[in-house]
Amino acid sequence: MMIMNTTRKQAGFTLVEIAIVLVIIGLLLGGILKGQQLINSARVRNMADQNSGVQAAYFGFIDRFRQIPGDMPGAAACAAIGSVVTGCGGTPVGGDQNGRIDTWAEAGAVWNHLSASGFLNGSYTGSGTTSAATYIAGPLAAPPAVPANAFQQAIMLAYTDDYEAGTGTASVRLAYAFGASIQPSMLRELDVKLDDGSPVTGVMRPTVETANTGEPGDDMGAALIWTGTPACVTGAGTATATYNVDSDNTSCNAVFLY
Repeated sequence: MMIMNTTRKQAGFTLVEIAIVLVIIGLLLGGILKGQQLINSARVRNMADQNSGVQAAYFGFIDRFRQIPGDMPGAAACAAIGSVVTGCGGTPVGGDQNGRIDTWAEAGAVWNHLSASGFLNGSYTGSGTTSAATYIAGPLAAPPAVPANAFQQAIMLAYTDDYEAGTGTASVRLAYAFGASIQPSMLRELDVKLDDGSPVTGVMRPTVETANTGEPGDDMGAALIWTGTPACVTGAGTATATYNVDSDNTSCNAVFLY
């Protein structure tokens, strides 16, 4: 009587097949990471270009109208720019002509004056920006009250002292805020592109975690300060402070000092 051998060989992956799969996974991960890096670099270029455009528009407006956008009284803006300024015939947005953009209403009016006069692309009403909360929500208004950065967060041009100064004291200066939702690694790349790469020297500075006192009018820092963890800056308040490039915090912000 013959006894049949019913033992079956177990199928499995060979070392070569496993190695091929690992190589494919590595290539896919590398492509994804490289793609994300390219996206972030494009966003950095967008933020740098946006800052340059606003700076050119700001000084161009002053050169033409001999007034500061936002700080220019609403009635004067209507007379100089025309009926495209929000509220002409009613209560147009504008400022108190004190030489500073130092209230939420003026910070919103900046964008209305610049866009209505043709110095800035887009159309912004500046209306309803009477507090930090309403200003931050400005890009979501219909029509938008203020413009947004690459992350759909409000940018701002106003006087503030809420930026890193190392061991020194920040002075109240006109500053362009890039907007929130930026990672520290992107801020460093932006700083290298526009300035010296240091968070405590030069014209580009990260904003602080807790708003300082010293701004005239309302405390503009309420729309600038970063939140969350880990910290956006390592060694904040020291001469050796650096951007915390290993942080995945997406609530960082920075300003460019005019």
